[in-house]
Amino acid sequence: METQAVDTVNVIQNGAFDLSIMSLFFRADPVVKLVILGLFLSSVWSWAIIINKIKIIKKLNIVTKKFEEIFWSSNSLEDLYTKTESKNDHAMISTFNKAMIEWLRIRGTKLKDQMESRLNNTLNSSINNEMTKLEKNMIFLASLGSSAPFVGLFGTVWGIMNSFQAIGITKNTSLAVVAPGIAEALFATALGLIAAIPAVIAYNKISSVLDNYSVRLETFAQEFVGRVTRK
Repeated sequence: METQAVDTVNVIQNGAFDLSIMSLFFRADPVVKLVILGLFLSSVWSWAIIINKIKIIKKLNIVTKKFEEIFWSSNSLEDLYTKTESKNDHAMISTFNKAMIEWLRIRGTKLKDQMESRLNNTLNSSINNEMTKLEKNMIFLASLGSSAPFVGLFGTVWGIMNSFQAIGITKNTSLAVVAPGIAEALFATALGLIAAIPAVIAYNKISSVLDNYSVRLETFAQEFVGRVTRK
């Protein structure tokens, strides 16, 4: 850190002080550079997750709506299962297919009296598995949203420590001495907030949408059990 403070003083004395983002990054202490780079990469990854989730949810709602319409208009669940048994890449269709496998297996056996409870167990297990898949990477968004500001704050503290060292070396308390370290510090803080805010907003919104979809799957499960048990 002392070496970095000396470098900062030299930059000021040579009149080469530059507040551009790239200059702040390349002139920063290695620790601050690591913080900035980590926050930047985390932000990029979080946006990749957010965009991917938006695409998945959009497709999920479209396919779900179509399948529900087909499910209620279909007179034969066996025929519907024949058409969809190979399409298990969609949450509701996969849940339907697993329930159909269980129903076809037990409907002509002595286990028929246990049909409702066994179907409910199969459906609940399938719903949990599908929601686990849909919620993949959501923990990263939550973790980034809660930790990024503190990581940025760590970079801030480190940058301010550089500024105090620069003051000690030059024996000068002017703004020109402390400005480089403070600029690096504030850059780390800003980047921490830039990474955290979209992650928090996206996590809350996507979680709410997925919670609603989970309820939708549970409602479908109840409707499926009611329909096959009435038969």
